[in-house]
Amino acid sequence: MLSKRMEEALNAQINAEFWSAYLYLSMAMHFENAGYKGVANWFAVQFKEEQDHATIFMNYVNSRDGKVTLRPIDAVDTSWNSIQHAFEKTLEHEKVVSSLINNLYTIALEEKDYASQSMLKWFIDEQVEEEETARDYIDALKKIGDHGYGLYMFDKELAARVYTAPAPLTANE
Repeated sequence: MLSKRMEEALNAQINAEFWSAYLYLSMAMHFENAGYKGVANWFAVQFKEEQDHATIFMNYVNSRDGKVTLRPIDAVDTSWNSIQHAFEKTLEHEKVVSSLINNLYTIALEEKDYASQSMLKWFIDEQVEEEETARDYIDALKKIGDHGYGLYMFDKELAARVYTAPAPLTANE
């Protein structure tokens, strides 16, 4: 059973995950409109991942006899100056998400909630990957600069990304 403190914190995280999904959907639509279909695809896949992260948290709260409480989602930005700018914002955002996950883990430690600690370990590892990916793309985009062919190739590379459900969801199916 979840403590009230953990249940409230997990519900806040559910909202944060849906906000993340909404942010990435906004980025996908911005770059689709700008003619970067590959970049739009990358952010659309990211949108689906964030929705699944929220689902994992909701399933977990329910499995521990908690109550999921959905809250309104705050507005997100709708335009970015460049692809690099969008990935810089992505990295900033993923660092915030990492701190939120770390805070959840701290609560789990303080509450001696071993089940939540175990569940959160997957998210901690996921966040390391999310930040690294954003950093790698920023580095690549700095090298590319405004070079049209480089941006074209970058866009093509991101078009190849396909959606794969995260392990905690596939393990329960």
